This record gives sequence, structure tokens and C-alpha cells, in this order.
Amino acid sequence: MSQKWYRLDTAALIFPAITKRDWCNVFRVSAELSEEIDPDVLQEAIRDLKSRFPSFYVSLHKGFFWYYLEESKEDVRVQKDFAYPLTFMSRKELHENCLRVFYYKNRMAVEVFHSVSDGRGGVIFLANLVARYIERKYGVEIPKGDLIRDFKEAPRAEELEDSFLKNAAEKASSRKEETAYRLHGTKDKSGFKHLTTGIVESKRLLDVSHEYGVTVTSFLAAVMAESILAMQAEERSRKRQKPVKITVPVDLRRLYHSKTLRNFTLVLNSGVDPRYGAYTFAELCSTIHHQLRANATPQNMAGMIAANVQPQQVVALRLAPVFLKNFVMKLVYNDSGERGGCINISNLGNLDLPEPMLTYVKRMEFIIGPQLRYPNNCSVLSCGGKTYINMIRIIQETELERQFFSRLVALGVPVEIESNGG
Repeated sequence: MSQKWYRLDTAALIFPAITKRDWCNVFRVSAELSEEIDPDVLQEAIRDLKSRFPSFYVSLHKGFFWYYLEESKEDVRVQKDFAYPLTFMSRKELHENCLRVFYYKNRMAVEVFHSVSDGRGGVIFLANLVARYIERKYGVEIPKGDLIRDFKEAPRAEELEDSFLKNAAEKASSRKEETAYRLHGTKDKSGFKHLTTGIVESKRLLDVSHEYGVTVTSFLAAVMAESILAMQAEERSRKRQKPVKITVPVDLRRLYHSKTLRNFTLVLNSGVDPRYGAYTFAELCSTIHHQLRANATPQNMAGMIAANVQPQQVVALRLAPVFLKNFVMKLVYNDSGERGGCINISNLGNLDLPEPMLTYVKRMEFIIGPQLRYPNNCSVLSCGGKTYINMIRIIQETELERQFFSRLVALGVPVEIESNGG
């Protein structure tokens, strides 16, 4: 019987093209349970989910015209966690599996190559893995619904679709943006990824955000923008400064009522140009909040979707071999992929687990790796009344974390700090 295979979705096409030896776009979602993980039970839970979530159990292959994903011939094997999160996924590893599953003491973690899914899809998969593990380990039945799916059901067609193709506008919007300030520092030659986690009370974070009349995402983006503005002001005169913009991924499922578990996210760059003058924190909040609200509309995002979809439909490019497509996509990415922002803040929001799971789950987290040219990145997930803000970097300098978390505390949001010691 032939293996099942999937075309890469519209957002996924870029990742194999720009992956390099020392950089691979991978993200991690993890759960900390009340007791130590039993690896044998976790392995059984992984096997149970394969037929329900087939798009995660895939390997990456290079065809003549395009890369594609194929059902993995190798089982996903549970591994004891090692080193630091988001170690490089080699071409050889991707050719076997684009999914890793780890355990360490009472933590289980899933790492996903970004061509497979985005953060929202990944956290849904993890939640179902945790639910199935709890069912097997403790004999507790977890209620099924929008988040937790019945693993015995067949996958739904809408979960496997490329939702970008369905929602592209007829006219593409422009990719052009002014180049933003670039964070920089002394790159860690060992490749170590330094992780600092700020833990805050979700209600307090929400209350302070509402005091400024904005969402949590806009509030955190404003805190980050203010931190980077301060860093830039220390190193160059106002005339030589550049715009400070925060890259905010937008989950398009809500805009278009999509149920896909594959990639369906686009990013918006929101911020200010310090050459126009100084901004109070309240002004930063308002500016970023209204920029995001104005741009995250179905109509505007459809134009951005079209900018990604339409090049695939050009006959000459469709018929070009994959190495030529890779060359073109690298040029496009270098020109516009990361020039418009300084750092990501990827906020998955609150994960509302079914009540029986809360007895066993102590915390859940989301970590994205540094981008190709962003030495720092930030990802956020709330669960069980706590919000976990993960800041990762591949440089030695800690100034951004110091500025960001200090500012949060000054604004009335107490922060508990953890670090992987790097």
C-alpha cells in the first residue's frame, strides 16, 4: 500500500527552502504533570494518536518540483529530553520524522518542524497527547469537544486542508515595509539556546492590559517595543535610529472559521518610528493596539494571503525545478521575510483544558526558536491561571530580558523568573 502524502501548505513552502545547517524552524510545546512521566505509557499514547492526527506523523521529502510531506515509515520514538530545547533538525532527521516527543521527570514535550503545523495546531496536538496519556495512565476519561478529540475517530477533511488557498483575495497586498531596527549581540558559538521564562498571574496581566484599554498581546508588544526603544536609544542618536516594530503572528482560524491543524498564521509588524518623537507607554499601547486591529481584518489578511498564494500559481514558477524555486524563495525572504520587525511575540492565548485534566496538569508552555535573523524571540501561553512568557536567544547578552521583565514589574505585573542557566 502506498504511503499517504501531503502537499506543503502555503506557509510551509518557505521553511525547507531557507533551512540552513545551523538554523531550522522548529517550535516546542510542553506540559508539566503532577507525577513523573512513564515513557512506556507515553509511547503507547503516541501510537494511539497516529491515525487521528496523521498530518503530524510525517517526514519531509524533496521532489523535482516541490518538497512534500509523506506519512512516516519510522515510528515516532519517545526520547529522554537532553541538552536544550529546539536543537537542530537535520535533513536526515526530517527525512525520517518531522516530530519529536520528549520526556524528563514530570515534563513531556513535543517539537514540530514548522512545515507541519503552527503553534495553535501544535498545542492542540499536545493537549490531545496529554489527554490520551492521562486516560491510559490513570483510567480517567477526558471529555471530548473542540480541543480534545476522540482518538478513535477518523481525521476530518477540514483539519488537513490548506486554508490559505480557500481564503486568498483576488488582489495581493504589497510586501514592502521599511527596515526595522535589528537586535544584535555576541553569538554563542556553541549553539546553546538561552531560555528565560517569566511566570505571571494571568488575571493580573489581563487587568493591567485592560487598564490601558488593550489586549494582552498588544500590551506585551508595547512593553517589548518600549524595551527595544530604550536599547536603541543607548547605542545611536535619534537621527540614526530605525523603526521599532514587533512581529505578531495572527491565527487566521478565528477570522475565517477554519479548523485546519496545518499552518494558518500570518504575521503583522506593529510599532513606531522614534525619529518622529518620543512615545509614552500609553501611546505605545494605543498605537500598537489600533494598528493590529486595523490590519487583522479578513479583507486585509486575504490580500496578504494572496501575496503568498499567487506566486505559486505562476506557470513558469510551477514548472521550475525545486532548486530554482528555493533560490527564488530565499531572495524573497531575504528581501521581505524578517526586515519589517525586531522580534516575534507569538501569543497562543489561554488554553482551556477540560476540568479532569487540571488535576494532573501543572503547567503548559510554548517555545519558538530564534528566527533566521532575529537573535531573540518570545512566545506566550496561558493555562491554569498562569501565563508563561518564554524569551529565547542565541546571543550572550541578557539586556532585552532585563529590560522587558523589569518593565513588566514596574507596570504592576509581578514576575517569577526561571532560566535554563545559560
